Order: sequence, then C-alpha cells, then structure tokens
Amino acid sequence: MSTLILDDVTVSRGAGPVISGVSLELHQGRITALVGPNGAGKTSLLESISGVIAASSGSITLDGDAIRPLSRVARARRGIVHIEQGRAVFPSLTVLENLRLTARTPADLDAALAHFPELQKRLGTASGLLSGGEQQMVVLARAFAAHPKFLLIDEMSLGLAPVVFMRLLPVIEQIAAGGVGVLLVEQFTNLALGVAQDALVVAGGRVGFHGSAAELLAAPELLHSAYLGGAAA
Repeated sequence: MSTLILDDVTVSRGAGPVISGVSLELHQGRITALVGPNGAGKTSLLESISGVIAASSGSITLDGDAIRPLSRVARARRGIVHIEQGRAVFPSLTVLENLRLTARTPADLDAALAHFPELQKRLGTASGLLSGGEQQMVVLARAFAAHPKFLLIDEMSLGLAPVVFMRLLPVIEQIAAGGVGVLLVEQFTNLALGVAQDALVVAGGRVGFHGSAAELLAAPELLHSAYLGGAAA
C-alpha cells in the first residue's frame, strides 16, 4: 500500500508562512479530514502536496521517494490527484468528453460512472449546462477515472445544497474503501469527521490536533481547543 508523508512542511505566500511545520502521514484506503477555521492554510497545504505551489521547506515523499522537486503534472502521474475549490469542468465539453480526459479505457469510464448513475443520461450534455451537483459529480468521476493513489478534495460542498453534499459523501467512502487515500478539506466539520478515520486540525498555520476522527468528533471541547491552537499536536 502506498504512503504519502509530509515532514515539517512550511508553505509561504507573500510576506510570510501560511503553514508552518506540518507533518502528516496518509495511507491508501483511509480518509483524513483536514479541518480548521477560514484562513488557517488548509488550501495552501493541499496545493503544496499536489504541486500547485511550492513548499518553502520540509519534505514530501510518496512511497519513500521525494516528490517535492516534481511538477504538478509529474505528481499527478504518480497518483496524486487534486480536486480544487469550485467545479472545474470544461463547460463546452460534454460529460462524456470531460470523463475521457482521464479515462484511459472503457473500463475506467464504466467504473467512474458506476458511482454516479445520474450522469448516464447526461453523457451527451455540455457540462456547463449541468446543475452544480451534477458538475461536482463529473469532477469526482473524472478524478476517479485517473486512478488516484491519493485524492485531495478541497471544499467539495462549496455552493452545493446540503442534500446534494450528503449524496456525495458516501461516494467518497466508497472510493476510499476501494484503496484510495483521501485528504478531505471541508467546512462541514462534523460531516467530514463522520466519514473519516483520521483527522488533522490546522489553526493559525499550525497543527492543533492530529489523531482519530472519532475521538475529535466525540469531544467538542477538544475540537474547540484545537481551533484556537491550544491543543497539543
């Protein structure tokens, strides 16, 4: 099984660090909920893992190999797939054309669509004409078709009705159960912790808690303390 390890990672933007000294170990088949207040640096951390931005210091390794020097494309080829904020479909392309951007075989396409039967009847529709929920399904299906080892998901619920988001959460669980490691950034903290095995709370650019998602979910005072940066990592 693949392992993705961050060791003492710092990420800077503009005048100074937005993430300082974060260490994290991700394993295939497990969901890690990455939660924290707005502006805590969660998005920057995901971007440093996928290569959207460069980490200032620290190491990022995949199966023991240093990937920090690699480009975003090279990291994606190694199995790190990043779903950024917003539903980044290609609006002029049909659903099928969007999915074929990453699906290498018909079997890849069928496996991705198996998670989203709603898309079967929309394959010939321009993706820009879909609802927000359907577009997010396309984005998730396209990411799954790319055979990720690790899937980084940033605010999947953004702009979606809660009922749509609740429809998507079981799919994330299914994807993880199939052997994909998931790092999930989500504003709905309790829902994210409810599907995760592991949890990382980032506040003020630093880790406030790293441990069991169930433990954090069962202890609101611990979560509150971590948000304030008062809990031990």
